[in-house]
Amino acid sequence: MRGLLLALLGGAFITLQGVANARISQDVGTWQAAAVTQFTGFIMALLILLFVRDGRRRGLRQVKPLYLFGGALAAVIIFSEVTAIRNAGVTFTISAVLIAQLCLTFLIDSSGWFGVVKRKMKLPQFIGLGMMVAGVIILEF
Repeated sequence: MRGLLLALLGGAFITLQGVANARISQDVGTWQAAAVTQFTGFIMALLILLFVRDGRRRGLRQVKPLYLFGGALAAVIIFSEVTAIRNAGVTFTISAVLIAQLCLTFLIDSSGWFGVVKRKMKLPQFIGLGMMVAGVIILEF
């Protein structure tokens, strides 16, 4: 239950962040909005780390260097989402983002990328994804 609630919270915040970034980018520019958002996110994560103190700093040495660049992907995410929101609207953009996430997670789960346990995708999962794609197409009209 906790996982579901956190997933819903994360999804809501992704949407709010996208809308806020689109608004910020109108005033200062898209890459500037990405930089500001990344910086404030870093400050917030650092403050939470200082107060919560979970995990081990020494554990960073055990992380594959490639994975440490995961945060850099956020710049591309922010730019893409902000530009899409301005061009296609919030509802369509977030729907398309969700479908892109689901398609990639299907590949990750079924291939075992990044060390995740391989999962076999069955017909119901493909039907569900197809229904979501159809829903986004309907939203666009």
